[in-house]
Amino acid sequence: MTIRPATKTDAPQIAAIWNTVIRDTVITFNTVEKSDDEVGSLITQDTLVWEAAGQVMGFARFFPFRGGPGYRHTAEHTIMLHADARGRGGGKALLVALCDMARSKDIRMMIAGCSAECPAAIGFHAACGFETVATMPEVGFKFGRWIDLVLMQKRL
Repeated sequence: MTIRPATKTDAPQIAAIWNTVIRDTVITFNTVEKSDDEVGSLITQDTLVWEAAGQVMGFARFFPFRGGPGYRHTAEHTIMLHADARGRGGGKALLVALCDMARSKDIRMMIAGCSAECPAAIGFHAACGFETVATMPEVGFKFGRWIDLVLMQKRL
């Protein structure tokens, strides 16, 4: 298992993972698939991939939680894994590395927004030290139904 900085050449594999999640799950409330070019533009120095046998098995990135200088020490993250990669420890390795990276960049608080219909995501974040701070009822809409968003945070 290798956790490394993402590069623009990873964009097609990251897009394939992301688009499967968009198409088939409520892990994200997004309904619009991402092009390889769009994903490439989102890959920054704050993006990591989990690679195994030359394949990207998952990715994680962090980004500003909200605009404005008062929020500069708070970030939100995205972490997504290939369906075959879940439960193999790579997600935890990605999140630990991402939080370490964020801490080194003076991020004090990491935010996770989890679909309430994904208890595995909530449990994963709790096991990684995140605490539930709010549930926002019916803020997501996907597959013809309203979905709650669970906000979690971890002090870095």
